[in-house]
Amino acid sequence: MRKSELPSKTCQVCSRPFSWRRKWSRSWSTVRYCSERCRRSRKAKV
Repeated sequence: MRKSELPSKTCQVCSRPFSWRRKWSRSWSTVRYCSERCRRSRKAKV
């Protein structure tokens, strides 16, 4: 499968698009952040 064919989402913190990754295969429906850095910064803001 090509990278362009993979599903994508928008990060809730930085608003950048990010694509599906193999490590997210089982939890893609719950993924909200593009990186660990965004996930941490979200918790710091709240």
